[in-house]
Amino acid sequence: MWIIWTIIIGFVIGLVAKFLMPGENEPKGFILTTVLGIVGALVATWLGQAIGWYGPGEGAGFIGGIVGAVILLAVWGFISRNRD
Repeated sequence: MWIIWTIIIGFVIGLVAKFLMPGENEPKGFILTTVLGIVGALVATWLGQAIGWYGPGEGAGFIGGIVGAVILLAVWGFISRNRD
């Protein structure tokens, strides 16, 4: 059951991040939006633990996941802009 919640929350995080940082070259579709949200939460957890905001075993919350997804969208936009 946890995998279903991970997909749902990842999708919502991805939607909010894409709303906050729209762009032409952003990943589109349900799968990529969900992956963006899930990976964004993982990035936020990793960065938070590296900085010392979160302890071992603690994860980033909903807001942290959105921040991580926005960071990923910024990196994606930078890379896709340089390819063109």
